[in-house]
Amino acid sequence: MHLSPDEIIFWQSGFVKLNATIVYTWGLMAVLAVGSKLVTRKLSAGLQRTRWQNLLEIVVTGIDKQIAEVGMSQPEKYLGFLGTLFLFVAMASLFTIVPGYEPPTGSLSTTAALAICVFVAVPLFGIEDQGLGGYLGDYLKPTVIMLPFNIISELSRTLALAVRLFGNMMSGTMIIAILLTITPFIFPIAMSALGLLTGMVQAYIFSILATVYIAAATRVRKPKPAPAPEPEPAAKH
Repeated sequence: MHLSPDEIIFWQSGFVKLNATIVYTWGLMAVLAVGSKLVTRKLSAGLQRTRWQNLLEIVVTGIDKQIAEVGMSQPEKYLGFLGTLFLFVAMASLFTIVPGYEPPTGSLSTTAALAICVFVAVPLFGIEDQGLGGYLGDYLKPTVIMLPFNIISELSRTLALAVRLFGNMMSGTMIIAILLTITPFIFPIAMSALGLLTGMVQAYIFSILATVYIAAATRVRKPKPAPAPEPEPAAKH
């Protein structure tokens, strides 16, 4: 039983290691890249559409709707980043049905990398929408005294994103491995199905938290309404 795919070493030369985390991460990225290319190569705007295009539109529309419900005024602007996060974590869990596969999200290095992506994306989106001064000004609200606490909050939520996803994925793998050794075969199958559902939930939680963080950083002030035009003087007869 392995606590992490980092422990599975396929090749090593000195301090350079090729472990399961690296192999399965790049393999998963290749599957997503090739799959998206194959699905989108023959898109149709008419009524005659393939099943893959219908499935793709359902996924994209669902993610777009979730982003809009968080409060984003332009969800399509963030769809690429947040949608990629969701699909990567979700597919990492779904591929556990393949024998011998270890989800890369069971490694703290992978979940930390995903959390760092969110950590970098939040200020980038925030500065783009509010400007550098407007974004940095949020760290001083409601008073200057809150500056160190706001900075600690940024760092701690990034750590929480990484540890939460890592802990849930690792614990699920450990439970299934333990059940395989002490129970009949049927029960671990049911637990594997439950693990797939849990993985989808974790993908949703991770992406929705990233959406909330970006939404908090992109609070654009609404323009003041234009003053009502003064009534024209009545025409003289």
